[in-house]
This record gives sequence, structure tokens and C-alpha cells, in this order.
Amino acid sequence: MLDFLIGSGRCGSTLLYEVLTRHPEVGFVTNLDDRFPRTPDAARRIGGAVYRGTPPDFPRKRLRPCEAHRALRREVSPLIVDSFQDLTAADATPWLARRLRAFFETRAEVQRSGHYLHKFTGWPRAAFLHEVFPKARFVHIVRDGRAVANSWLQMPWWRGHLGVPGWHFGPLPEDYAREWDEAGRSQAHLAGIGWKLMMDAAETARAALPPQAWMQVRYEDLLADPRKQTDLVLEFLGLAWTPAFERHFARRVFSPARSEAFRRDLTPAQLALLDGSLAGHLHDLGYRL
Repeated sequence: MLDFLIGSGRCGSTLLYEVLTRHPEVGFVTNLDDRFPRTPDAARRIGGAVYRGTPPDFPRKRLRPCEAHRALRREVSPLIVDSFQDLTAADATPWLARRLRAFFETRAEVQRSGHYLHKFTGWPRAAFLHEVFPKARFVHIVRDGRAVANSWLQMPWWRGHLGVPGWHFGPLPEDYAREWDEAGRSQAHLAGIGWKLMMDAAETARAALPPQAWMQVRYEDLLADPRKQTDLVLEFLGLAWTPAFERHFARRVFSPARSEAFRRDLTPAQLALLDGSLAGHLHDLGYRL
């Protein structure tokens, strides 16, 4: 069974991914595949065990689960990792579908994993992935859009400073383009609009999937009650809370310290602009202004 964890990026997806891949039944792509084009099957086979043998606070350069952008670009297609818009079922050509299935199925077979989990951030790609993997389930993790926008602005990969022609997400819809123009084209505002684009795409993708294939969890809820939210995700994925998983989970620290950092990192004017721009989406996701 192949399932996917999806999110906008800077939304808590790495935290949840690292928690779930500690489960002894879960297989995943490691950063070895990104670093080395000819990763031996033996290394892939023991990757999960090696990762689960390291403490949660081990240095980030350790062997760990990853999105495998370089490996996917190399072995499948750049379209998977760097599209200017969300991928839909119409993008799943037979050639591309064969290559993507081979990418995950060969790794799952090598790892002898009955449950394989992969994380994608940015565009959800869920309708496209569902077309290729009809039985896949999707866990969508969301975070307050003001926090996501604030975090994006601090990332070295953020390309919003190049404007819409040079950023990650293609042209803006007419109403969002007008909104950005009329408010003065600030970077904080553009990052907030980017988050709205990701939420819009996720809602469109969710509507194209069977209801039982989609679960949504808020990052803030995960921090507030990590055991409950993790248990719900495991149940959705058909995984039991085993003693081995409990040992790993008990060592994990969930800190809400940065959940409200955007209130300190952004100016009152920037916060007011984001509050106004994101109000409808925040309300729909259960966030208070």
C-alpha cells in the first residue's frame, strides 16, 4: 500500500513525516537516493532500520526520509517536482505513470514494506497521484497561513522576490493578481497569496478523490495533542500503535514554541494585510483572526 503525506511546505509536514516513518511497518525514500544515483538495494533495505535507530534530535545530515526531488527528477520526470501548476489526472500519461509506479514499487519491494509513505510539499498533486495509484490515501497537513507565509519569507529557496514571473507557482488568478496589485505588491502579501493557492489546489484535489481517501490534520492540533492526532493518522493509514512505535514516539518532543512566531516576526501592518487577505481561508480551516 502506497500512501502520501502532502502539505504546502513549512506546514509541519516534516515533523509528521518523521514521526510516521518511525513506524516499523512503514517504508520510505531516504536521502541516500537523492545523494547517490546508484544507491545499492542493500542500503535501501536497511535504511528504515538505521533511521529508526537514531534519536529524534540526531543531526539533520543523518540518513533520514526525504521528498527525493533529485531522484524523482532523475528517474521519473522534472514535471513531478517542479510544475508551475498543480498536477491533475489529465497529466498522468501512460509513460509517466509507468515510471512513477516503478520508482515507488521497486523501492517498496526492496524494503519489503507493506506500507510505503511518501511526502510531497507545494502543489498537492493528489488528483494526479490518485490516477496513478487509485488505492492511495492522502494525509493533508495544514498550518495557519500567516505562519506559513512568514516561514517562506525566511527560506533561502523562496523566489517570491523575483515576482510572479520568477516564483514557484505560475501566474496568479485574476482576482489574486488584482488583490496583490491594489495592496502594493508586498512580499509578505505574495507569500500569503501563495498559501491560498495551495489551499485552493488542495480543496480542488480533495473534491476529485473518494472521501475515504482523504484526511486533513492541522499542525497546531498535532502540537497541542500529538498522541491523539498521531493515533488518528495511524488509524486512517491502517497502522497499529505498536510497542516499537511507542518507544520511538515517547522520545519525540513536540514544541509549540514557533507556532505563533509570525506575530513577532511580522510588523502590525503586514499582519493586518495577511489577516484581511487570508480571512476566508483561515475561517474555513478553523483558525481565529
